[in-house]
This record gives sequence, C-alpha cells and structure tokens, in this order.
Amino acid sequence: MQNIADPGLAQEFVSFAVQAGVLRFGEFKTKAGRLSPYFFNAGLFDDGAKLGRLAEFYARRLMAPGAPVIEFDMIFGPAYKGITLAAALAVELARRGRNVPYAYNRKEAKDHGEGGTLVGAKVAGRVLIVDDVISAGTSVRESIAMITAAGGQPSGVAIALDRQERATEGGQDVPWSAVQYVSRELHLGVAAIATLDDLLQYLQRTADPALGAFAAPVQAYRDRYGV
Repeated sequence: MQNIADPGLAQEFVSFAVQAGVLRFGEFKTKAGRLSPYFFNAGLFDDGAKLGRLAEFYARRLMAPGAPVIEFDMIFGPAYKGITLAAALAVELARRGRNVPYAYNRKEAKDHGEGGTLVGAKVAGRVLIVDDVISAGTSVRESIAMITAAGGQPSGVAIALDRQERATEGGQDVPWSAVQYVSRELHLGVAAIATLDDLLQYLQRTADPALGAFAAPVQAYRDRYGV
C-alpha cells in the first residue's frame, strides 16, 4: 500500500525544501549513475528551525485525515539520517498530544555499557520506520530484520520524498521503484510527504523563471526513468 500524499501539504513541503536549499537543481550524478536535474539532500535540514519544520511535515502527513492510515506504537530511525528524523518526529508528535517511544540502531555493535546495536526504547508492538528517502530498499530490509529480531512488528515507512524512479538491480534498470518494492514485496505501507510529481507541479506553477526553467529537464528525467 502506497500512502498518497495530500497535494496541498506536498506543495507546501516542496516550497519549504526549495527555500531551505535542500532541493537543488542543476546536474547531479545519482548512485545509479544517472544524471539528474535535481538533488534532494535531507542532511541540509541542518538547524533547529528547519529540522523542527521537517518534523511538522512528517507529523501532519502521518496524522492527515482521510488518508490511508499506518498504525504504529513506536518509531524506529535507521542509522544515520533516520536517527535524527525519528527523534525529531517523536518530539513533534508529543507536542501534538501523541507521545510515542522511539529507537534507533548503531552501525556497529557496542560491547560495553548497554551493549548491542539498538538504542532507545524497547522495540515492541507496531513499529514505524522513518527515513528521508527509499533509494534501493536496503535500509528498509535491514530495519525490518532488526525490528523483527527484537520482537517488534514493522508496520510501515514514512519518508520525505518519493522519487518515483525505477530502481536498479545488478546495474540494470527494473520496472519498479524502491518504494513500490517496499510496498508490494515487503508488504509495508509507505507514506511520503511529497513525490516527484509534486515537485514537477511546483516547477510548472512557480512564478520564479529561474526555477521554472527546470520543469522541462525534470519532466524529461521523469519520462526516462520514472515509474
């Protein structure tokens, strides 16, 4: 199940990401070796104000009325970007009246103190995985394994941007995206704040001619690599 974004919320988020310098335009090489006319770098939500606003978007997306619901009892943030996102989202949800525990993993197990690879609340119940994007599904699969081994039940994934882009396997393009793989093969709902289609609509409607000039290259990229 892919949890479709609210158009108004999505446009508001895209505008925020552009203004924050997190969504950039030009020519960027992706991990798959493609030349992309846009780049989304969630690591640039790099101060308290931007991170707090990002957490608001995640919370609003997850609590939006009328959208398919992903039920969860706690939050899990995969290392590294997911750690900050999970913590920020937990704070924002508590501010909105829903206090849920969160946990995250270390890249390497700790052999002293509390030990192990998991930090934070005990992993139990329905667990929502929070990350910036799903690039290949690897992080999600690893998170599922850790959550399941700890006794929890993965219930869904929340991301900021769905690139709606064909994934690659063994260096070859496949006819599905990483988000579709997670939804169809791993049977997890995916809630994205915005999609590449939302980004295209923003570029097509903007009053800024410098930004509007990127609508055609982004559309061409979508046509070539999109799902």
